[in-house]
Amino acid sequence: MRRGDMTLTKTTGLTACRALAGAALAALAFVQADAYAQQGINPFSCGDLNPPGQYGPFDYRTIPPDVRHRVEDYHFTPDVESLKKGNTAALVGADLDYTLRAFPNSPRALLAVSRYATKMKSERPSGLRFPAECYLERAIRFMPEDPMPHLLYASYMKDRKRMAEAKTQLDEAERLRGEPTNFDLDYNLGLMYFELGSYDKALAAAKRAYDLGAPQLALMKKLKAAGKWRE
Repeated sequence: MRRGDMTLTKTTGLTACRALAGAALAALAFVQADAYAQQGINPFSCGDLNPPGQYGPFDYRTIPPDVRHRVEDYHFTPDVESLKKGNTAALVGADLDYTLRAFPNSPRALLAVSRYATKMKSERPSGLRFPAECYLERAIRFMPEDPMPHLLYASYMKDRKRMAEAKTQLDEAERLRGEPTNFDLDYNLGLMYFELGSYDKALAAAKRAYDLGAPQLALMKKLKAAGKWRE
């Protein structure tokens, strides 16, 4: 997925079986072990989610506005999100790290940390407490029933040519989608399925997104250009 295609705005809460999602994640971790090892990442030591003295963690989908502002107004400013400069520290990575330890499943912060690794050409740019991939692993470990971290993990893997793993995470995001009341998740599922060559699933997700009022035409244009769009 090209950066800029993904739309991240407020999504609704979704329900699923936490135990089954956790089991699927554990199985996936073993499959990923070789890929992690090649990058110097230990998939089983991406950090405690709730160490002593930490603010949070909070589920980003349900936190009250005052808690969100308490973190984002200082640590996830527009300059931090756009990777221009840090706000409370000299390094962007330090503010991204704080944000994602407080809100492990923040979609915009997860996208930013993935972009940061790409921009710096390092899986662990300066300022981050963990490798960038660990923040995606932590988000799923924290809220395995939330589809957005799975979707973002799929994008991260696709960008690194780990296509089979990307498809596994994308299928999990679709399984967990529930019945969204806005178009964001389905639109982004459609974009990712298109990038992975799963055109039937891309079309189905696109139809759902447009039925929910998605205004973006890029996905429809991609499907039409590929001869995969059907009315």
